[in-house]
Amino acid sequence: MTDAATVSSQELARRIAQGHGDEPADLVIKGAELLDLVTGALVESDIAICGDTIVGTYGTYEGKRVVDAKGLIAVPGFIDTHLHIESSLVTPLEFERCVLPHGVTTAICDPHEISNVLGTEGIRYFLACAEAMRMDLRVNLSSCVPATHLETAGARLEAADLTPMMDHPKVIGLAEFMNFPGVIHRDPGCLAKLEAFSHRHIDGHAPLVRGMDLNAYLAAGIRTDHETTTADEAREKLAKGMAILIREGSVSKDLHQLIPLISRDASPFLAFCTDDRNPLDIGEEGHLDYMIRTAIAEGADVLATYRIASLSAARNFGLFDRGFIGPGKRADIVLVEDLAACSVKQVLAGGRLVEEALFTDRKTIAPVGLGSVKSRKLAPADFTVKARDGETPVIGVVPGRIITERLSMALPSRDGEALPDLAQDAIKVTVIERHGKNGGIATGFVHGFGMKRGAIASSVGHDSHNLCVVGVDEASMAAAANRLIEIGGGFAVADGGVVTAELALPVAGLMSEQSFEAVRHDLEKLRAAAKSLGVVLAEPFLQVAFLTLPVIPHLKITDKGLVDVDRFDFA
Repeated sequence: MTDAATVSSQELARRIAQGHGDEPADLVIKGAELLDLVTGALVESDIAICGDTIVGTYGTYEGKRVVDAKGLIAVPGFIDTHLHIESSLVTPLEFERCVLPHGVTTAICDPHEISNVLGTEGIRYFLACAEAMRMDLRVNLSSCVPATHLETAGARLEAADLTPMMDHPKVIGLAEFMNFPGVIHRDPGCLAKLEAFSHRHIDGHAPLVRGMDLNAYLAAGIRTDHETTTADEAREKLAKGMAILIREGSVSKDLHQLIPLISRDASPFLAFCTDDRNPLDIGEEGHLDYMIRTAIAEGADVLATYRIASLSAARNFGLFDRGFIGPGKRADIVLVEDLAACSVKQVLAGGRLVEEALFTDRKTIAPVGLGSVKSRKLAPADFTVKARDGETPVIGVVPGRIITERLSMALPSRDGEALPDLAQDAIKVTVIERHGKNGGIATGFVHGFGMKRGAIASSVGHDSHNLCVVGVDEASMAAAANRLIEIGGGFAVADGGVVTAELALPVAGLMSEQSFEAVRHDLEKLRAAAKSLGVVLAEPFLQVAFLTLPVIPHLKITDKGLVDVDRFDFA
């Protein structure tokens, strides 16, 4: 089920009566100008609401409660079409407190991160949270757990694990199908999942997939893509019927490259998403409201931009009960002072005003995944790496991208051990298996952090979420990693072998139990501590989280249908 739930005849009668003006509406917004998503016109109109549904526009209504919106413009609630709430570093119930005031009334999430740690337990936790939330959280079931055979994850999900959850009222379909080589070359496990969800929405994940490979991928029934990073790539995908989800997260920033796509003609085939965005960026910049104002400031058509943020997003995911301010639609409404600035002044979610009191009577959902970081205590010697003859492979960080480069550098050595080279900005990176399965540890080198001393560590490590530590000296690397083991996961900074800043993320090693305000405060301290080590990246902890992700260009599809993984031999 993807649309509105069944309503009783009594409730339908109430809606009809209030829409007809035969009885006062439950709530009326008066004085606002309504943005007509068909023509772009601004027309002053009452908006009558019965329960969670709009029942009247372009008329005059009496209401049991009246909201004075004089001087404001009413637009439909914004829809984030693809995100991982875990990357906000707070629980789903805290996430809605963070983003609802920014006008995000619907979010479509993929609990991919918690699924890779806890499997179906993580998905069911998200579904339970969704049922308790005031915003409408929809779930696409995680399709690629584990995401790769190259790393040890905490769980494995096959088609038979997902189908029992398929008919949950908060489930839309199948989440981003990351294993595009498996699709193209007809891997049996991939085919089983695609077959099971062939009658439902299937999200795509197709970075740089073009030509015949794209044809094959789309032939499997996949409908959307949020990994498109250039306008040229997007145009090919659009021409082949794929909807493009324009992404602007904390690490992956594609909005500026894709703004040229935004037009009234193309708007039905576009939507916005954040994918991964943390509370610090939300607090400093905003959420989808930031994307809207940025796109318009860069010349995007105003009407097309607001369509993309609401109506087009809804229709691309089969949510036909929202995305438009009209009778019969869900009463998700954002009141802005200025369209270009997207200055949000008030939000209604399901007909309820978004204010702190809205969150006080929610059902409490117990956290899951406490104690999921099961690594042994580490010593400095665990972070050494054997020297190579000739040049050493080095991961090259690309700021603003999750795709990395393969570099080669001649690194110094001592007593058979390879050493960091600060002159070349080559420091150590270590991945530590944390699910308690094999205790594996691998160390290599990375370029692009600018770090001069110390270390930073994270238990957020896409996609398998093992511990990842980046550092200059082994004592600091061990201190940062051991602190995360002690606190059940999170982020840590160490200098001279002493931890100087931390953020505990004990819920599956991914999310805090604290408020988003507290998390934002700790992130500010972590960012400052990382900067004191010389780190130049704007989002060093999310960059660490994506650092060892096996993605293009390291995946190569051969003419025999095999996947040749050109990764780094850290061992």
